[in-house]
Amino acid sequence: MGELKDKAISGVKWSAIGRFSTQGVNFIIGLVLARLLSPSDYGVVGMVGIFFAIAQTFIDSGFGSALIRKNDCSDTDYSTAFYFNIIVGLVCFILLFALSPFIADFFNTPILKDLIKVMSLNMFINSFVIVHGTKLTHSVDFKTQTIVGLIASIVSGVSGIVLAYNGLGVWSLVLQNLMSTIIRGVLLIGVTKWLPKKEFSKTSFKYLYTFGSKILAAGLLHTIYANMTTMIIGKFYSAKDLGFYSRGEGLATYPSSNITAILQSVTYPVLSKIQDDDERLIGAYRNLISMTSMVIFFGMFLLMALAKPLIVTLLTDKWLDSVLYLQVFCLAYMFDHLCVLNLNILYVKGYSNLVLRLEVIKKAISISMIVAAIPFGVLAICISRALYTQIAVIINTYYTGKLFNLGYLKQVKDFSKYFIFSIISALPAFLIVYAPINSILQLSVGVFMACAIYALLLRKDKHFLELFALIKRELIRKR
Repeated sequence: MGELKDKAISGVKWSAIGRFSTQGVNFIIGLVLARLLSPSDYGVVGMVGIFFAIAQTFIDSGFGSALIRKNDCSDTDYSTAFYFNIIVGLVCFILLFALSPFIADFFNTPILKDLIKVMSLNMFINSFVIVHGTKLTHSVDFKTQTIVGLIASIVSGVSGIVLAYNGLGVWSLVLQNLMSTIIRGVLLIGVTKWLPKKEFSKTSFKYLYTFGSKILAAGLLHTIYANMTTMIIGKFYSAKDLGFYSRGEGLATYPSSNITAILQSVTYPVLSKIQDDDERLIGAYRNLISMTSMVIFFGMFLLMALAKPLIVTLLTDKWLDSVLYLQVFCLAYMFDHLCVLNLNILYVKGYSNLVLRLEVIKKAISISMIVAAIPFGVLAICISRALYTQIAVIINTYYTGKLFNLGYLKQVKDFSKYFIFSIISALPAFLIVYAPINSILQLSVGVFMACAIYALLLRKDKHFLELFALIKRELIRKR
């Protein structure tokens, strides 16, 4: 039991280190590349993202999750999944290769024909090492995965920068991704030292497919929905428009996606421990809403306020058209944590069927709003996403209101103070943007003033004092 606990703690630690370090490296490399490349270069690659995301979902087919779930995996199980992944990877490669001219015609972008042929190699190469990555995850060895990911990101990233500097344009992005896949694959094979047996088991395949097919169906639904907007913009607007849109969304989602991922991994087990005590469960749930809202609202309003100097400082003036998209997406993603928490409490109480029902309803509404916004421009599509987020929160709180008497209005009461305080605190940052000083000074002064005002407003707030005490305690402990 002690050994299992130690492995779990180590796994969580290295998973967190891997997430933030790898994404941090990719973020820095991405900033350098964005300064060397044009918005159109990013837009061209973004056009076909949905096809490769769907292909990758098919290649895994949920078999990785099925292997991780099975405690007594044999070499036969791993080998069966290995051969199946390669077959699907080869089929996806051939299909994408064959369809590349038609996809290029669909987007009216001739260069996509050759780009897709090279990009499709990623799918096939990756199919060889899905099982190797799964074996490391199964043994809770996130440390090795972190090191492998970092090496692949750094080497391929530096190579991509060199290629971009030498004028290869969009090809630098494509070749960077291909190099990352190859390096990661070679390293995974080297560290696991695993080779498949010459055996394919029908019994093993049946088990893997029975469990994995459900994950495949859910994954396909999510993948299509998540990548649909970029495909629509790529079809109806220019690659440059898509580049600006993707950059604005990427900067807004970077902080929110990490916080949301942490919430999903942490709040579920925490709330599960008290699932049978409704009074404690709801109390903890409301505290989580307040504490996370206190941090996220302020961070997203500050990002919205300083969007222009941030983009000018990090990406240069050529990305200025991303500013408005970034600001709108800040409004959209600042409420993601509420959606996550409301769904998590339903999972904790065992109402996964209600979650599925809510997801189908929300996606139908979101798709309808996006389609309706197409004739009005890219900004209208962004605004539709922001409006949808509010609708999603209301829908997600329907069952928490019905089951726990904690509906939308009561939750607004829990987070409204932080929403208002965040607006007040960020107001000087909004105004400093118009001051006749350079962007770095605007960022520095804006952040300092906003943080000082927010701390002053929250000086007697119990959640703020708890968070401050926690940070202080952690800093003292590490000395």
